[in-house]
Amino acid sequence: MRRAWLAAVFLALAAPAAAQSAFYDALRIDAIGKPGTLVRSQAMQGAPLGAAAWRVLYRSTSFDGKPILVSGVVIVPQGAPPPGGRPIVAWAHPTTGIVPHCAPSLALFFFQQVQGLRTMVRDGYVVAATDYPGLGTPGPHPYLVGLSEARAVIDSVRVARTMPGAGGGNRYVVWGHSQGGHAALFTGLIAKSYAPELTLLGVAAAAPASALGALMDDDLDSPAGKNITAMTLWSWQRVYDAPMSKVVDPRAMPAIDRLAQECIEGPWDLGARKRTEKPLEHHFLTVAHPDDVEPWRALLAKNTTGPVPADIPVFLAQGLDDEVIWPKVTRAYFDTLCKGGSKARLFLMPGVGHGAAAMKSALDAVAWMTARFAGETPPSDCGK
Repeated sequence: MRRAWLAAVFLALAAPAAAQSAFYDALRIDAIGKPGTLVRSQAMQGAPLGAAAWRVLYRSTSFDGKPILVSGVVIVPQGAPPPGGRPIVAWAHPTTGIVPHCAPSLALFFFQQVQGLRTMVRDGYVVAATDYPGLGTPGPHPYLVGLSEARAVIDSVRVARTMPGAGGGNRYVVWGHSQGGHAALFTGLIAKSYAPELTLLGVAAAAPASALGALMDDDLDSPAGKNITAMTLWSWQRVYDAPMSKVVDPRAMPAIDRLAQECIEGPWDLGARKRTEKPLEHHFLTVAHPDDVEPWRALLAKNTTGPVPADIPVFLAQGLDDEVIWPKVTRAYFDTLCKGGSKARLFLMPGVGHGAAAMKSALDAVAWMTARFAGETPPSDCGK
């Protein structure tokens, strides 16, 4: 189990395509404008089934209300769009890193990372895949900051709806894994208020990071947990001005700084990150858990997902062998949804760990999304 500790945390099968190019560079004034509008696009090769794909740079809004630029990818099937436009799936990616050069849109094998992509393209869906703020564009990335992720996801849908050649409509679903599951659930929380012109038909999340305090408490003794906590502390010190010195042993700072610069792009990274993390097994935190201390307690609570509104159906996939997002945590979130009157599916996968959760559930998730676009009554496992 331990040898696969990081593979179980983040599934990313891509290598860096190249160093960041001028595509990601823009003036601050370029961010001023309507969120979800396109600044520039760049054709990409390699999309499945002859689909067209573009790397995009678009306007969004930061978690603290400032205009920002975000990068990502939009994938469009062949053929003319149907009346009313193509359905849109927003893909929210799992953790790839917390600094700009770790953007998924820079990855050589980007298209292989989007679980269910071939099926979605075959079925005529536009796929909008945000990098999130601070990945691709200037950082730091607000890691596991729900409002930041969700606004970037929704604004990628706006781009997919309006950019030339995309033909997207105003109906969408969001589909994410791990950190992306966190982003997907937060998208459900803010969709109506942030983008009333769009219609969110459902939220699909594989092994979502729904309870951040529990995530850190449950996993802190493992290498994976140390990585998650270190990345969160490093990011939040910069985006929230929450000083790590309140909770981190000074001897751990160099290792945390090194981890922050390393991307999670494929199996070849695992050994390097494990070596980088090693010092944290001897010196890391000065408290039992970060949520024992303010402002970390309040920030973890702020970025823990509440129940998605009951009229938005939810699909949750969870591997029963997951040692990062524990099945009991996803079950607890499912129970909260049910108590609120949601139509929620809980797709449990025996023998599946964290890294494979999206891959193993993709066909079922896409079938569930297809039913949402078709207007079928959402199924529910509540009460079963």
